[in-house]
Amino acid sequence: MKKKFSGLAIAQHTVLAAMCLIALFPIYWMVNSSFKNESEIFTSSLIPLEPIFSNYTYAFEQMPIVRMMFNSFGVASLLTLSQLATGLLAAYALVRWRFRGQGFIFALLSLTWLIPFQAVMIPNYVLVNQLGFNESLIGIVLPFAVSTFAILSLYQSFNSFPRVLIEAACIDGQSDFGILTRLILPNIKSTVASLGIILFINGWNEYLWPMLITKKMENAPLQIGLRMFVNSDTNMWGSMMAATAVSCLPILLIYLVLRRQIVDSFVRFGIK
Repeated sequence: MKKKFSGLAIAQHTVLAAMCLIALFPIYWMVNSSFKNESEIFTSSLIPLEPIFSNYTYAFEQMPIVRMMFNSFGVASLLTLSQLATGLLAAYALVRWRFRGQGFIFALLSLTWLIPFQAVMIPNYVLVNQLGFNESLIGIVLPFAVSTFAILSLYQSFNSFPRVLIEAACIDGQSDFGILTRLILPNIKSTVASLGIILFINGWNEYLWPMLITKKMENAPLQIGLRMFVNSDTNMWGSMMAATAVSCLPILLIYLVLRRQIVDSFVRFGIK
């Protein structure tokens, strides 16, 4: 039995190792290509024969990479904070009070989650354009300030919180805001933190809407800036790989610092 179990374990680890290599190889190829010259970049060499650093210097000269990093971080942070704030207030209201039409509102919120963003993209663009928020972080964040995913996730946590404690806090004279911030949040802070990580990753990866709102590199997040760079320098693949490698560093550092919390977040909520 031990030999069979050992053989099965070896096979499982072999498959896992192969899957890890398959997942990591594109990243290695990106970094490898960033150090190749234009004549070598399309070869099958796994290492640069004549490493160069000019791809990185050219990318930083042609793109405001640091500015775009701050734009991406600002968009992701603002989206996370706004969605958590609105989600906490909406979920608390649905759990705290009983009123006519509550079930209808909850069903309506659930249905809005099923509507693709492309269906409301044009009205949102017209509204943001009329408000004059083009080429700004507010224009990117505003249509996503409320997240149905955040509301429904927090609703489940709030609904499982003992109502006896909430009623006791009301008898003691606590306000609703005090009950939310002093009683409920300290007891579900791990859930809120996990949800915040998921929302931050979703905000960091947002692509379609920022592409419509921003037309200038200095106002664009990283993903949109890279697309603009491809359009302007189609044949500069070495510099493109260099810029892409640099753009991966912030989210990689965040993952290294918060890797345990990120894994717990995906286990708790699943991949959206």
